Amino acid sequence: MRRIRHPRTAGPRVWWRGRALILLPLALIGLIVVADIATGPRIHLGPLLIVGPALTASFAGPVEVALIGMAAIGADVLVAAHDRWRGLPEYESHVISLFLVSALIVFFSAVRRRHQRQLAIVRSVAETAQRALMRPLPERIGPLRIASLYLTAQEEARIGGDLYGAARITRGTRLIIGDVRGKGLAAVDSAALVMGAFCAAAHRRSALHELLAFLDGAATVELTTLEEEGANSGENFVTAAVLDIPDEEPQVHIVNRGHPPPLLLTRGRVRELRATRPAPPLGLGELAESDSHVDSFPFRPGDLLLLYTDGVIETRDADHVFYPLRDRLLAWEEDDPARLVERLHADLCAYAAERLEDDVAVIAVKRVPE
Repeated sequence: MRRIRHPRTAGPRVWWRGRALILLPLALIGLIVVADIATGPRIHLGPLLIVGPALTASFAGPVEVALIGMAAIGADVLVAAHDRWRGLPEYESHVISLFLVSALIVFFSAVRRRHQRQLAIVRSVAETAQRALMRPLPERIGPLRIASLYLTAQEEARIGGDLYGAARITRGTRLIIGDVRGKGLAAVDSAALVMGAFCAAAHRRSALHELLAFLDGAATVELTTLEEEGANSGENFVTAAVLDIPDEEPQVHIVNRGHPPPLLLTRGRVRELRATRPAPPLGLGELAESDSHVDSFPFRPGDLLLLYTDGVIETRDADHVFYPLRDRLLAWEEDDPARLVERLHADLCAYAAERLEDDVAVIAVKRVPE
């Protein structure tokens, strides 16, 4: 699994460490030469010299591999000259074989280096797309302090099917967290579509039920299009919870469309903010009511609200026991959003032994006392 972080520039220590590794195959070549000369012409250790370029290919590029290969060939010629080329055909075959195998290792090293560069470009594009899709949430919005976390189940992936976002509206803050059912590019397309629709309409739709109707329509069109194109099985949908947090009212207004209920941490207690009238996920518009029901709950200064996707509560340990999120929150009693998210991140990684079965998105929100 992977958490998105900003890359760091490699320092001079990393550069020198990579160059210092070249000394290892050179030392091995020297050791083989000394042993070969010491044992005499009856035992020829020249074929072992191929260890030099083969080892170099594990950490260096084709140029370094070629140089070490040339050193190995030179060492074999040196041993042959010391033995005055006794058994000339045998020495020639050894030198030729060493040259051919070294050339083959150089070729595959060049191919690997090219693939690494291509993969680096793909990763860079994917990370840029991830940042565009899931812009980092600010640490402070109005009277709220916010911390967020995004983990992908696949270690090499940068983009998943979970989504979250925030928008500043008139006298309040609007949040969304969601999870696309399905995997692959179809899930990414759906997540991007829902996030784009939220960013476009969050400032224009003053009422939550109007915003949800817009998001539901956008998701339905997208999923129907993907189904017609054969990109999904027709069973995809998007669970989502959209929240309005007024600046001047100690409340939070929530519309939940099939998403895990937010958790309210207040005075050492954890309360699930469940929908009083459950509604189907986005993308199943024909099953939803025309107006989404809005639930309101107290959200006072000092309270902390935790939004999460089902990847958190469906994380399992080695015994296939689900992650006990509520019990963890009661035991920790954290009241700082950033510390809570960091602690949850570390605990999830340890609980799942670094292997998540699903993507994870988390938002922690605290109303700052006046």
